[in-house]
Amino acid sequence: MRYPRDMLGYGPTPPDPRWPGGARIAVQFVLNYEEGGENCILHGDAASEAFLSDIPGAAPWPGQRHWNMESIYEYGARAGFWRLHRLFTGADIPLTIYGVATALARNPSQVEAMKAAGWEIASHGLKWIEHKDMGEAEERAAIAEAIRLHSEVVGAPPRGWYTGRCSANTVRLVAETGAFDYISDTYDDDLPYWLEVGERDQLIIPYTLEANDMRFATSPGWITGAQFESYLKDAFDTLYAEGLAGRPAMMTVGLHNRLIGRPGKVAGLRRFIEHIQAHEGVWTPRRIDIAEHWARAHPHRRFERPSRMDKARFVERFGGIYEHSPWVAERAHALELGPAHDCATGLANALTRVFRSASREERLGVLRAHPDLAGKLAAARRLTAESTAEQASAGLDALTDAERARFTELNARYMEKHGFPFIIAVRDHDKAGILHAFERRLEHDSEAEFAEACRQVERIAALRLAAILP
Repeated sequence: MRYPRDMLGYGPTPPDPRWPGGARIAVQFVLNYEEGGENCILHGDAASEAFLSDIPGAAPWPGQRHWNMESIYEYGARAGFWRLHRLFTGADIPLTIYGVATALARNPSQVEAMKAAGWEIASHGLKWIEHKDMGEAEERAAIAEAIRLHSEVVGAPPRGWYTGRCSANTVRLVAETGAFDYISDTYDDDLPYWLEVGERDQLIIPYTLEANDMRFATSPGWITGAQFESYLKDAFDTLYAEGLAGRPAMMTVGLHNRLIGRPGKVAGLRRFIEHIQAHEGVWTPRRIDIAEHWARAHPHRRFERPSRMDKARFVERFGGIYEHSPWVAERAHALELGPAHDCATGLANALTRVFRSASREERLGVLRAHPDLAGKLAAARRLTAESTAEQASAGLDALTDAERARFTELNARYMEKHGFPFIIAVRDHDKAGILHAFERRLEHDSEAEFAEACRQVERIAALRLAAILP
């Protein structure tokens, strides 16, 4: 079984984004342009729009125009957009527009204003409607038509994509076009990342639904501009402090003309802009600027991923992680592996689960497969490559005659008492520490020592994986 969701991402060590100018944070503003692309009988849709407006409890009206809903969307185009245009051009902050292609076609004056301001116009799909129930062929056709119409209206094809009301297939289908520098139909990180879709390395720049004015139209949500401002400031201050501590990240703010464009709401946004402009080291780019920077600073590098290997290759690659015990890898391959197991920690966990759930006799077989420390196999150069390197790391390949005699004596006494070799993760110790542990553990009873030897086997496996996987 394979589990496609990625619960790990960058894990505990995210990369330094190396933002231009040494910025501690990138704050990126997105303005969604949906007015004229929403569900409407005039647009050939089956019902009116019901999403993201100031109408409490709005519901679709099948077969009818919803005059109030249409009027609210029209406010966004007629008044809200221009208020936001004045705000952001006055603040000298460029926007990324998520433009619904049919909305852009119905709003040529606003499109020209976006272009004159140097704003990026990314694609927000063909229509502002749900994709979740579309078949693949229908959605693929809608994506293609969105690109065609956008190019016709704007004069250039979009380089970024965000559907919003997407399906489980959207990201893959958009990536398969090969047309986009980035896709934003995820909400899963504070930094961009690469997604492998077939042969394509697709950059993902996650979006936001929480630092987003859409919550003026949802419950729980914002009621006043000050609430929105307060949340944005808290998010910014947290990320800015993390940036000062050496972990810069990205903050996205999502906006809509018909929501934040209202005078009682935009005041909070204006105060937030003043807040971030009072700080040093704040970069306010368009999303395409982030995409270009990330491609230069962090180009994708593919590696052979365990979760994508067939069984034969998996066992070939990892069958020796547990000494002379390929059955551990064989069983691990049958587990529910996914992206979380494509790193040393994740795969070590999968192999360890198999080892821990094996019978006592099977685990004892793994213990007995390990060589004596500095024993006859080492002298005869018959250790595995892994064991040879490990013993050498602690200097066990260069013992004095007295040291070798001491190891030989301890090996014999340990084996006679416990029935399996003394096992220790030698990379965690020096020669003196190994000898001390050897002498101390000789006094344990066999049951306690069996448990300790198993723990050491797991540690050795983890160290071996750390040497070959990210």
